[in-house]
Amino acid sequence: MTSDFTPAFIDFEASSLDLIASYPIEVGICMPDGELHSWLISPHVLWQDWSESAERIHGISRETLHEEGMAVAEVAQQLNGLLPDQVFCDAWTFDSFWLHRLFRAAKTQPKFQLESISMLLNSQQVRHWSGVRQQVISDLGLPVHRAANDALILHKTWERIIFQDEAAVQ
Repeated sequence: MTSDFTPAFIDFEASSLDLIASYPIEVGICMPDGELHSWLISPHVLWQDWSESAERIHGISRETLHEEGMAVAEVAQQLNGLLPDQVFCDAWTFDSFWLHRLFRAAKTQPKFQLESISMLLNSQQVRHWSGVRQQVISDLGLPVHRAANDALILHKTWERIIFQDEAAVQ
């Protein structure tokens, strides 16, 4: 991939890391131009799972979700309206599960395909990803484990890796 293509990125925060019971509580996207969007998600009536340890990590309480969260159908509609055909994530197993859970509760289908960020990278770039990501987190000074921030971190890490490779080629 070259800098001619700039992907969109997505990140979810969830009630826990239980791949049977957990559900998305926040979704954030970073559009190809760097524009950020995020939504707190009001828990669907059937979503009961909650992890106190996960809450300590992301800092979002169930009360906040009930007070400020948007309905699942509205969040799904916003994602379908904004995202291009493909969107990339860094934890495909979890993110695809939460995406499916969100859209299933909304009784609709995503109009985009979720892909792993590894699809954008060669093996050398994959090896450098973690270190570059840590540097981006340090440079941005943003709290992690909030969906929009994490989507922006993906965007900036991808940019840095791609442009480092292009500079090395020239």
